[in-house]
Amino acid sequence: MDCPRWLPLESNPEVMTKFVTCLGMKPTWQFGDVYGLDPELLSLVPRPVCAVLLLFPVTEKYEAFKQEEEEKLKEQRQEVSPDVYFIKQTIGNACGTIGLIHALANNHTQLEFAPESALKRFLEQTSKMTPEERAIFLEKDESIRVTHESSAQEGQTEAPSLDEKVNLHFIAFVNVGGQLYELDGRKPFPIVHGKTSQDTFLEDAVEVCKVFMARDPQEVRFTIIALSKESC
Repeated sequence: MDCPRWLPLESNPEVMTKFVTCLGMKPTWQFGDVYGLDPELLSLVPRPVCAVLLLFPVTEKYEAFKQEEEEKLKEQRQEVSPDVYFIKQTIGNACGTIGLIHALANNHTQLEFAPESALKRFLEQTSKMTPEERAIFLEKDESIRVTHESSAQEGQTEAPSLDEKVNLHFIAFVNVGGQLYELDGRKPFPIVHGKTSQDTFLEDAVEVCKVFMARDPQEVRFTIIALSKESC
């Protein structure tokens, strides 16, 4: 049986904020662009930041690295906190929504959700599931699928067709228990990137983003988006 496919979500912070707000997240936190990686530009990002999304090109170099990393980490077991919420990606082009779920689910204590909202219900119903069970549950969640589809049509660029191959991919970075995690639904497990804190989280996540960029120095198709608390 073919995997279901969704339209890809654009790396547009306004579209993302509207998407999660439509699903029931209260807009006390907002997605915003990270315009550069030097300290001056990072200082412009509103704080605190609770999640970082990276959009990057899936190249041959990246796929080779991903395979090596997976084999290495299967031998050298990582210590992953049981508090990390991780969902596998089984839906084509759904990496944007998977990234948003990773960002929100791992910060649900800081974020506010409308009672009985689609997002609150999804996170509660999947909280005790395995990453694979969550993926199957998402495939059947009509509220999230319909909101994803309408959000995918709202970007500044025309949405590609369902069958068009998209070689850009979203992942999320979060801080769980003082550890920086990379969450990618195409990988078999979360990747631990060492210690972090609320104060240094953005800078720590950006350091990992720089490694992605250095792996493909000819590429320019990188976008970083931060989930920040709105200043009053």
